[in-house]
Amino acid sequence: MIKITLPDGSVKEVSEGSSAFDVAKSISHGLARNVLSASFNEQTVEIMDPLPGDGTLVLYTWDQPEGKNAFWHSSAHLLAQTLLQFYPKAKLTIGPAIESGFYYDVDFGEDTLGEADFAKIEKQMLENARQKFDFKLRPVSKANALAMYTDNPFKTELIENLEDGTITFCDHADFTDLCRGGHLPNTGFIKAVKVMSVAGAYWRGNENNPQLTRVYGISFPKASMLTEHLELLEEAKKRDHRKLGKEMGLFTFSQKVGAGLPLWLPKGAALRERLEQFLKKAQKTAGYEQVISPHIGNKQLYVTSGHYAKYGKDSFQPINTPEEGEEYLLKPMNCPHHCEIYKSQPRSYRDLPVRFAEFGTVYRYEQSGELHGLTRVRGFTQDDAHLFCTPDQLKDEFKKVIDLVLYIFKTLDFENFTAQISLRDKEDRSKYIGSDENWEKAESAIIEAAGEKDLDTVVEYGEAAFYGPKLDFMVKDALGRKWQLGTIQVDYNLPERFELEYKGADNESHRPVMIHRAPFGSMERFVAVLIEHCAGNFPTWLTPDQIIILPISDKYMDYAQKVSYVLKNNDLRTLIDERAEKTGRKIRDAEVSKIPYMLIVGEKEADTETVSVRKHGNGDMGSMPLTDFIELIQKEVSEQIGSFE
Repeated sequence: MIKITLPDGSVKEVSEGSSAFDVAKSISHGLARNVLSASFNEQTVEIMDPLPGDGTLVLYTWDQPEGKNAFWHSSAHLLAQTLLQFYPKAKLTIGPAIESGFYYDVDFGEDTLGEADFAKIEKQMLENARQKFDFKLRPVSKANALAMYTDNPFKTELIENLEDGTITFCDHADFTDLCRGGHLPNTGFIKAVKVMSVAGAYWRGNENNPQLTRVYGISFPKASMLTEHLELLEEAKKRDHRKLGKEMGLFTFSQKVGAGLPLWLPKGAALRERLEQFLKKAQKTAGYEQVISPHIGNKQLYVTSGHYAKYGKDSFQPINTPEEGEEYLLKPMNCPHHCEIYKSQPRSYRDLPVRFAEFGTVYRYEQSGELHGLTRVRGFTQDDAHLFCTPDQLKDEFKKVIDLVLYIFKTLDFENFTAQISLRDKEDRSKYIGSDENWEKAESAIIEAAGEKDLDTVVEYGEAAFYGPKLDFMVKDALGRKWQLGTIQVDYNLPERFELEYKGADNESHRPVMIHRAPFGSMERFVAVLIEHCAGNFPTWLTPDQIIILPISDKYMDYAQKVSYVLKNNDLRTLIDERAEKTGRKIRDAEVSKIPYMLIVGEKEADTETVSVRKHGNGDMGSMPLTDFIELIQKEVSEQIGSFE
């Protein structure tokens, strides 16, 4: 017998040679029907293979990311098998699971794959799946692996970089592929598939390498799930921030200005300004001080911080001045500048914590193929702040930042989120700077603070910044898509690199600890996510236009102007639809424009000094005195924003 420890701490004794599937079946037949993958002693295992002995077992279903990963990874094998049935001369490269589905990069040679071919591929994939072919992982010597792919330079290159004794193949039906493992028991679990698109992709992401065809797909254990997924994609198209941003007049791009450099139009600039003022007000309450730093910095600043060594290749090329050997960079981040601001005067422990905040614009050279509306740009503004505190103040300051992030999320209706504790890679420490002691202190502070704030957390190893661990807020939008928005990071290392100090109570010099913090993250990306989350229906306090007045004819234009004057004097953003259109058309157009309130005015309203109110999406609210309407909308705005204590 072997002893298997489950996540809840319970121990099951099962026969030697039992698999993860056998353990699932011993727990319940329902679990056995739904289990998709497993890890044993924190290593991915094949669910039908015998377990090697005593250890800790975790079983994954569709509800866990690991379960979906195994499902989509197995589906990539199924796609590859099917592609070779139609294109036997094609050369396979790699086919990973991704966040939503999977892809396979293929060299089709003289053949081409287009949208017209999708249906036949989907049909054959399902036919192959119905055969319930088992997925079997087996070890292969390096020599035999190379012999398998003598006509495939892509697989050969992969194998050449692997150690002999670590190479495995996965077989199902008559198909074999180079693979590290993590599969479904058999293809029969795959009940619905869709080939989503094809795109060009360079081998290993290098534009000097051959171009391949990337075939994207998605699959599900139930046909109804695919239907629901496709409906969500259609809804996502309607909510696309690029489409709505153009329709609502928020932002634009110009090739003459440059790719990835957004231009904010008046309504978008006003919306962004309101977001900034909202955060500035909360920050002032929390004791932050505003600072401003330049858009460029001496290259040596970023060499000192370590950013140039880490991200220099992703930055714009250095700017050379007439001075011999003098180089500047477009600012890729704000933190080194804030370190120098801190250092500009002597600090005492009595001065700490110091909290510097800046809406600082930074520039990074994203590849042109990765640019996407406002979510991936080359110039963006971070709602950045850097807090300098004593080690004893660290945890309390960290918790205060969490409170600020939660206030922002609640106000903007981002209430479905997980706090991801992003730590160092357990094995590879080469990509991080600083001592193990400081890293351990920083990681402990984040874990304890998140626990004390009772956050729903997950731990991800290898996701820390190069200078310190962080707490990333992974927010789900109205369509269930996950976005990384706010981030809080603990940093013992930049204070070391910049030799930051404060005088302690013992009159000795000490190093402060630094907290990096950006609740919005990037203003551009945050606005994009917000547009898609609320489908352009911004909360009343934030929306570009709060009210539109619809006079039913020119005779009532004077009264409309009077109403507009009163509303604007109460700081309410108001338009008048002066077009010679029927009232029904004006109402429809106002609905399309997503303006929260419509005030219809005619003879009755002018005589009684009232307004007939319609709310976007809700219809007629009846007539009321203008003063009552003002009170109603001001109360709504006040409740939406709340207050940060």
